[in-house]
Amino acid sequence: MTESSPSREGHVQRDWRHAVAAYTQPRVLQVLALGFSSGLPFLLTYSTLSAWLSTVGVRRAAIGTFALVATPYAFKFLWAPLIDRVPPPLPLGRRRGWGITIQVLLIGAILGLGLCDPKHNLPRMAAWALLVAFLSASQDIVIEAWRVESLNRDQQAPGAAMIQSGYRVAMLVSGAGGLLIAAYAGWFAAYATMAALVGVGILVFLLGPEPKVSAQISNAAGSGWHAMRHAFATAVIGPFRDFMHRPLWPVILISIFGYKLGEAMAGVMSTPLYISLGFSLPEIAAASKVFGFFSIVAGVLLGGVVTTRYGIRRSLILCGVLQSVGNLFFVLQAVGGHRIGYLALCVTAENITGGMAGTALVTYLSSLCSPAFTATQYALLGSLASLGRTVVASSGGALSEKIGWVRFFLLTSVVGLPVLILFLWTLPRDDFGNGQRRPVLKDTDGRPEDPTSA
Repeated sequence: MTESSPSREGHVQRDWRHAVAAYTQPRVLQVLALGFSSGLPFLLTYSTLSAWLSTVGVRRAAIGTFALVATPYAFKFLWAPLIDRVPPPLPLGRRRGWGITIQVLLIGAILGLGLCDPKHNLPRMAAWALLVAFLSASQDIVIEAWRVESLNRDQQAPGAAMIQSGYRVAMLVSGAGGLLIAAYAGWFAAYATMAALVGVGILVFLLGPEPKVSAQISNAAGSGWHAMRHAFATAVIGPFRDFMHRPLWPVILISIFGYKLGEAMAGVMSTPLYISLGFSLPEIAAASKVFGFFSIVAGVLLGGVVTTRYGIRRSLILCGVLQSVGNLFFVLQAVGGHRIGYLALCVTAENITGGMAGTALVTYLSSLCSPAFTATQYALLGSLASLGRTVVASSGGALSEKIGWVRFFLLTSVVGLPVLILFLWTLPRDDFGNGQRRPVLKDTDGRPEDPTSA
């Protein structure tokens, strides 16, 4: 007993080192760069664009209407099947060919948007912004598919953390960085700089390998009219039919929908809570940008380490519990009132626990995707995961008015707990905690075995 204890302790330490060292692997670092390229365009059609329109005197009603240009992000699953099945214009492989094509077009669209004059031709500017959003959403489809297909099982959790970290850094660059460049060199210079930075993703696709695909996909690829007809015939029905072959697939969808519902409900009402307690907008902004940015990056990276160390099943449950505990800090804020220390603590706790849960969920979604339909299935599952934030969480305002801040945030801390029981039901036990990594089993078609089957 005394001899095995030091051996086990040393093994655990090596396992933790392995989990941390995964972030230094070249393929995982490539995902960080692709996440950066993915996050750059988002604020260029959102808050950065709104700031530009405000500085030139565009009416607030018109600025609000510009929020509709973000619609492609919500419906990208509609054309994801085409990217999954139709051969790309550039013969560099299915993912690399589409990735480089879309990013070249995206750079041109960002430059076109930067050349617009909102004072004289606002409709043209709206058209360019819509094109940027469409190409950005299309880029996300390819990047997520490349990530899932390029990383092995042990790299999926660090990859999920890296792509979120790169995305957050890019939002800081295109948000605060874009405003600083515009202040000193003008708006075109700001947008041209962001367009150039998208080239980071092109370099990754040019220098990185094309993900290996199964024989089934390779035979379906090809070229010519027959390949096009086959692609359109199988693109829409195939991903749904493939997913519904999984045991308990309706329960899986419910679990995905509800996992971050409590966090979404709390997040929507966090700023109204701060304002009701007397915090000024500069105080809220400073806490969100300083504490929020670094804590969310720390959270997603820590989530990657935890998921690598303990596996998907345990990490979803552990991070889900921590996510619920994180919402309790809003209760502390509501009871404590206007205290800057509480605000910093609340923002930090929310972002760390939410970031950890986000990495665990992204890793789980990645494990559910079949190689033949990676882009389509991930786009669909990702949209389902965000549905709670965009639909159900919108009722948070009315609910908080009715039951009060304390009861509301107590509710958000428990609303996601039943989903954890569903994960215990649908997910098999993984052996990560004992230093044994379950091999990626293959079925008769050469595809990874269903990760939801016991």
